[in-house]
Amino acid sequence: MRIGEAIRRIDDGAIMKGAFYLLLCASAVFIVVDIREMATSEKELPGFDPMHDDRPVLPPALTDGVPAAPPVQPSSPSEVLRQPMVFDLKPGGVLLAEGTIDLGAAGRFAEEIEARGEYVKVVALNSPGGSVDDALAMSKLIRDKKLDTRVETRALCASSCPIVFAGGVARTAEKDAVIGVHQVFNGSKNRPSAEQAMSSAQSTTARVARHLDAMGIGAGLWINALETPPDRLYYLTPKEMSEFKLTTTAVPTAATKS
Repeated sequence: MRIGEAIRRIDDGAIMKGAFYLLLCASAVFIVVDIREMATSEKELPGFDPMHDDRPVLPPALTDGVPAAPPVQPSSPSEVLRQPMVFDLKPGGVLLAEGTIDLGAAGRFAEEIEARGEYVKVVALNSPGGSVDDALAMSKLIRDKKLDTRVETRALCASSCPIVFAGGVARTAEKDAVIGVHQVFNGSKNRPSAEQAMSSAQSTTARVARHLDAMGIGAGLWINALETPPDRLYYLTPKEMSEFKLTTTAVPTAATKS
């Protein structure tokens, strides 16, 4: 009876506090284990620098079995896509942004837009991706200037490039445009610690998700990106691009997932 009475006298708040601290300790153990595993792993952090990375510019598709080839092969050679992003004004107010989104690409893009005044109406993209910070800055400027975006037939827009594409007021993917997403990570040349890598990855994910939401893009796009490792691409079908609101203009295409 004495034991039973003592138990009944225990304050409910004390029980909840004890449970909280128990869960906190358990969480700390799991975090320490994860950090140690990351610190001792020989695997590279999931960054992607098309200019210096020895992986293919166009990674294979994400599949359950043997990785599949892209639905369509882009028309541009790898050496063009690996170059730092360049800008070329085409007839009809179309500014072609081609190559890797290197560090500083957003600054050059802003200078190009400033120099061209109101002549630029559409930004056409052909890029394997690159710097997430620069992609976000370019996307925000495109929306601020109320420009449209386009990925032309057999042009590529992958990795962080769809972030830029999302900035367009009107967004068009032409027939056989190759658009793919995967995990992105703002790494540095110096390998960060496990704690820094985890913090940077979470921060980058939050910033991209918030930006895509502000641009009116459906959550399904970023979910597919997060589920796809950086050495693979999730190639979007025209139907998915429309459902995720990545495109605003429906363009029929024969390239579909099997």
